Amino acid sequence: MAGSENSEIRDLLGRYFEGLYHSDSKVLRSVFHADLSYVNGTAGTYEQMGLEAYMARIDARTPPASRGDPREEVIERIALKGERIGVVEARMTMMGRNYQDLLTLINTEGGWRVLTKVFSFVERKD
Repeated sequence: MAGSENSEIRDLLGRYFEGLYHSDSKVLRSVFHADLSYVNGTAGTYEQMGLEAYMARIDARTPPASRGDPREEVIERIALKGERIGVVEARMTMMGRNYQDLLTLINTEGGWRVLTKVFSFVERKD
């Protein structure tokens, strides 16, 4: 991965984690593509929605940051396929859950954006 692409994608992921932790839909709109597909693949809780429904959920949520929830995130893998598409494997801990994310990326005129967010979670034991 070229240095500038790596830097742009890591910046995108930084905004992604910040936006989630602070429940900031303005920040998240800079991360997600307008055609976002959000899929919760957690056993027993499957759901799919688009960008607007997901942003409404974010706006209605009490920000984990406001509660002082513990937070941890890790980018496990960034894999690009050419100059236009890629996949990110990441994990994040917040809201008493461990999340596993698979994010597909697309390079648009406005830069890299998350086109699909497929994730699952498990409740934390501690």
